[in-house]
Amino acid sequence: MSRHSLRILLVEDHPFQLISLQILLNNHGLYLVTPALNAAEALAALERSAEPYDLLLCDQRLPDMSGIELIDVAARRGLIRHAVLLSGLEPSQLLDIENEAIRNGVPLLGCLIKPLNTLELLRLVASAPSER
Repeated sequence: MSRHSLRILLVEDHPFQLISLQILLNNHGLYLVTPALNAAEALAALERSAEPYDLLLCDQRLPDMSGIELIDVAARRGLIRHAVLLSGLEPSQLLDIENEAIRNGVPLLGCLIKPLNTLELLRLVASAPSER
């Protein structure tokens, strides 16, 4: 199945960044994007979905839960297949989060530093094939 059919849940608490990321994904042929402004909205969308999302793109600093916590909860409930964490944290902090997530079996494809490198984002998205 092509990457164009990936179902993506995009979680970003800054409306402008949320819209910008959604447009960026759409411009690269990724149209099955569900936006959410916080973890509560994201969990509601995940629970409503008949099948797991292929990819959860999630900001680390959300107002109601950290991004890695949201990814962990969604993965444990079988609501996502893969995830990418987005953050403005220092690279060493992100590496620590990524290593701990991998040790705990969280399906994290990687962490990206903001401002995002479009090519790196698309590379990680492409590494998350749809399993439908």
